[in-house]
Amino acid sequence: MTLPERVDRERCGEWFRRNRRRTQQWFDLLEPEAYYEQPISLRNPVVFYEGHAAAFNVNTLVKRGLARSGADASLERLFERGIDPHEATASSAREPSEIWPDRPTVQAFAEQTDVLVRDAIYSDEATRSDNAFLRDGLAIYTILEHEMTHHETLLYMYQWLPYAMKRCPAGYQPIPGGLPPRGATAVVPVGRASLGADPEVEPFGWDNEFPGRTADVPAFEIDVYDVTNRDYLEFIEAGGYERPEYWTPENWQWREREGLQHPIFWARRDGDWFWHGLFHEVPLPPAWPVYVSHAEASAYARWKGRRLPTEAEFHRAAFGTPEGRERRYPWGDEPGGAQHGNFDVRFWDPVPVGSHPDGVSAWGIHDLVGNGWEWTSTVFAGLPGFKPLTTYPQYSADFFDGEHFVMKGASPATPAGLVRPSFRNWFRARYPYSFATFRCVLR
Repeated sequence: MTLPERVDRERCGEWFRRNRRRTQQWFDLLEPEAYYEQPISLRNPVVFYEGHAAAFNVNTLVKRGLARSGADASLERLFERGIDPHEATASSAREPSEIWPDRPTVQAFAEQTDVLVRDAIYSDEATRSDNAFLRDGLAIYTILEHEMTHHETLLYMYQWLPYAMKRCPAGYQPIPGGLPPRGATAVVPVGRASLGADPEVEPFGWDNEFPGRTADVPAFEIDVYDVTNRDYLEFIEAGGYERPEYWTPENWQWREREGLQHPIFWARRDGDWFWHGLFHEVPLPPAWPVYVSHAEASAYARWKGRRLPTEAEFHRAAFGTPEGRERRYPWGDEPGGAQHGNFDVRFWDPVPVGSHPDGVSAWGIHDLVGNGWEWTSTVFAGLPGFKPLTTYPQYSADFFDGEHFVMKGASPATPAGLVRPSFRNWFRARYPYSFATFRCVLR
């Protein structure tokens, strides 16, 4: 049986090794006492994520795909799947000794699974055309992209660990910048947007990316830059967190229950505002994009008399052109580098909006990829004709509940391999921890 042309065994093997190295690098950022911390109550403790990638890899490719034995059945069950609960039913912290093994046990488990997975990737059986789980390398691509998504998960969890529990990388230096530009908008004319992916073009995509379709998009006017911390501070100073008319009833109840007066990335002491960075706290950078929940972004947009863009409008703004054709990226058809945007951990934090003019779209709109995922008003659901992914059927469908919203683009922590037009991220409206910003559309 020959290996299909769309599956490059050597490339996938190197991709797997690169994923595992980055996972290890991320855990090397922690002091030992952080291992059982649970910095976000809506997520498992840190220990879970070192075992989760290893368990998912072996469960998906080796055990389910190739019907081979794993490394440790009990640990493969324990670390099998993460959580995304409703904010009212968040998990409570558990005693480490009650459920989680010590780190040497987790590391030994990961080493054992890595050997099994590497062997599987290079196996002729791993791309069998008569097996839907393995055909065209489906199980291989699933584990590779899955681990990449968790690299970002780890960093937004690390954001909320005490600074003493983290090791600051050499050369770390936030880039606060000066004052941001104000008020610029771009008119995007009527046209069509391509949503989702073509399986003949993308060697792999998640189930929520298929099947591709086109959408007619009326003309609209959209912010050239993401809403900045300075912009958002005006909303706060205008009493935005005290005015229920800007919030939906559910979002207002959440704001009151949590006692929110400002984004959780902000802190105020002695009358001054600060931004909670990954490794240091810094004076609030006015030119950085604001990071907020969908609930907060929607309230700001109502205060401005505007709204959040739809997913189709984002696509039109990011990938459309005056000539009518669509680009693969806002800047063109070739993958981006450091000059195009703040993604792939080129910086640990945001940078001032407009810092990457080489990455603008055909309409002159900045930062549509990188510097923060962008909230849309589109409720997360399958595209027409949606079918669950054979290798991970619950990946998307479990979240088609009307409470999650589509995010597009990329954040500073998003791996470059996930930067494609069809990729869709999502979170609950009242989840405030993700690296998510927004821009507004004029009504």
